[in-house]
Amino acid sequence: MPIHRRQPSIELLEFMGVVKENGNEQASIPPVHTPLSYDYVLVAKTMDKQEREVFKKQNEYIEELKKKNLKVTKIIDDDLVFYGIQAPKEIFEKYRYLLKVSDACNWSSDQNIVPLSTRIRIVHFILNHTPIRSGEVLRDLMKMKVFEAKFCLHEKKKQRELKESWARWTACLQGQPINAVRNYFGEKVALYYLWLGWYTYLLIPPAIIGVVVFLYGLAFFNSSPLIKEVCEANIVMCPLCDKKCKVWQLSDTCTYAKVSLLFDNNGTVLFAMFMAVWATLFLEFWKRHRASYVCEWKVSDWCEDEEELILEIVNNVNCEPKTYKHSYLRSTLVLICVTAMILVIIGLTHVLVVFRVIAAVLLAEGSWEFLSTHSNSGAMMLGAIFHYFIITVMTRVNRVVAMKLCEIEKTRSFAATEKSFTVKMFTFQFFTYFSSLFYVAFFLGRINGHPGGYVRIAGKWRLEECHPSGCLTDLFIQMAIIMVLKQTISNVFEFTGPWLHRWFKKRRTQKLQRKCAHCYLKDDIETKEGAELCDNCKLRDWLGNYRLNDVDSFSLFNEFLEMVIQFSFTTIFVAAFPLAPLLALINNIIEIRLDAIKMVTLERRLVPKKTNDIGVWIDVLEAIGVLAVIANGLVIGVSSDFVPRLVYRYYYGPCVNNTATDIDCMVGYINNSLSIARMDDQNIEEFTSFQMKTQGGLNVTYCSYKDYRSNKDYSLTPQFWLILAVRFAFVILFEHVVVICKFIAAWFVPSAPMHVKNDRLFDKLNRLKEELSV
Repeated sequence: MPIHRRQPSIELLEFMGVVKENGNEQASIPPVHTPLSYDYVLVAKTMDKQEREVFKKQNEYIEELKKKNLKVTKIIDDDLVFYGIQAPKEIFEKYRYLLKVSDACNWSSDQNIVPLSTRIRIVHFILNHTPIRSGEVLRDLMKMKVFEAKFCLHEKKKQRELKESWARWTACLQGQPINAVRNYFGEKVALYYLWLGWYTYLLIPPAIIGVVVFLYGLAFFNSSPLIKEVCEANIVMCPLCDKKCKVWQLSDTCTYAKVSLLFDNNGTVLFAMFMAVWATLFLEFWKRHRASYVCEWKVSDWCEDEEELILEIVNNVNCEPKTYKHSYLRSTLVLICVTAMILVIIGLTHVLVVFRVIAAVLLAEGSWEFLSTHSNSGAMMLGAIFHYFIITVMTRVNRVVAMKLCEIEKTRSFAATEKSFTVKMFTFQFFTYFSSLFYVAFFLGRINGHPGGYVRIAGKWRLEECHPSGCLTDLFIQMAIIMVLKQTISNVFEFTGPWLHRWFKKRRTQKLQRKCAHCYLKDDIETKEGAELCDNCKLRDWLGNYRLNDVDSFSLFNEFLEMVIQFSFTTIFVAAFPLAPLLALINNIIEIRLDAIKMVTLERRLVPKKTNDIGVWIDVLEAIGVLAVIANGLVIGVSSDFVPRLVYRYYYGPCVNNTATDIDCMVGYINNSLSIARMDDQNIEEFTSFQMKTQGGLNVTYCSYKDYRSNKDYSLTPQFWLILAVRFAFVILFEHVVVICKFIAAWFVPSAPMHVKNDRLFDKLNRLKEELSV
């Protein structure tokens, strides 16, 4: 028998500390049978005479299971009835044979044994596709409260092993035992943790470079001529709102200008280019590692649709296949509904803009001097918190709408439903999270008008303006608040919620009896097939699992969605927030263990699912990578002051034509970027004499505002049009250069290692030869 050769890609991940395995035993298959456990457990409430109809449906369903030769053990505990379900060997033998003769799955996995993870998956399918006479299946019976819960059981010994090696806080900086996770939770969960571990590891370089970019801006805190010009300026700026707001000194915003330079500096451009290429390399190397593991697990050719067809036959030999259907009417209806939902979400962004505008006015007119002075900053922070509240509410709404749209589509299989739901849910969530950020990045301060021609909401409230140092700080603050709130609050609720739920369930139910000595020994030693625990110990085990938090088919989807949204934050607007990768890295180190602890100790066992990739998420991630190039190009070219500073340095500044050698080329930039509004102009009627009085009581006859306009007729100056042309040229150049770099990186790194392709080639060759020799 040939010696198993380990994949170099897997050994590399072990060396890097992403995964942790035990030599050649890393892909060991768990035992065929688990004599002390049951494949599945159903839980119902005890019934009285008034609920006779529900009781009849319950008995009818159990009888249908018995007709399929499933062993059903009933144990009553106070007001709960437990049904332990075990499937006979014949079902698994039938599954194994059909797997061997199938078109796609016949090369996959080891067909000589059926591990417990596969047993659970088969029984789960049978339970969910066994109807009673009236046509209801288990999902319908659960809604009708015929059954209260359904779950597969945790294995105590394996659970302890996973706790010791993985699901504990002290293991935060250790690799993950991916193969042990795969053997217990299935390939789908294992690939999620492998992806998350690889993503977290690759966040280290951008986190370090992001800190360097931040420190680069910090190094010029006191020496930058732009900061000096703002801090030492004697420039009077126009009021930021009507009636109550007065003129203000530009030097009052010295701190704001310093913060702006931390994120709006020359290093940001290179960092944005690096992140675009990083996203491509991350995905390409992930494909390689995925290919190595699925080859190791022998699921490279696995087909979910074909396995579902096999399970249909195992459940019912006389079943009819679910045919492929397409309805243009349904597709059109879904498209209209999706568009309408996106418009609703964008409408909420308009509500957020109105909220910020009104909040700024109310804060400016308030009695607190500090809030009145910093009304725009206060409104921006309140807007970010309100945005987080909208995100929280809309997440629930988006889920309901996405599920309803999937029902309208009438997808053929669960895999198709999951894919459709993922695309819709992510689309809705993306617009919910990023619509407001797109407004701040590309519209804030650009559509507000000018003195004598301000744009107003309902003809009353003026739109917000950007600070003279640029708009990028507003985007940074908005992102920072949302990321910190989302990650902190989500993690707190994600852990404390299941823990408190389990604690309350323990309080409501009676204390578990201790396991008897006879069964305690059975649980720790290898026992022969057919051995069982006593009824008391079975009930103890089943009650312990019942008290845990419920899980469903979309539990893993929630974890993936959270991480992919975070990936979007880390890449799309990274030019405005270079510290985003650092925050993501810290969060993910905690997130891996948090999810592991929750999955192993606080939640019921997920039904193990077999797969060979992360599904439609890889397409979503690649789309985010492309969008990140476009968004970062626009942020640098349109939102930041990088291009205006560049134009000033080489076209309008003191160093033009080498006329000055002893002066910084950016001196005078702030003053150059401002325009003047005079009070003797008949077109300006917004400002009252009260507003044109400084804090020292001095009356002024003119004020400055950020824009490139003529001081006479307020028309746009030639400098504005030159900057606009350079902005568009920069965006086009940036995107083409980065996209070319992405394509080169994708071409340079093959999606599957050559040794993986060769191993699969030789494996298929050997199997064909074996078939020929039989």
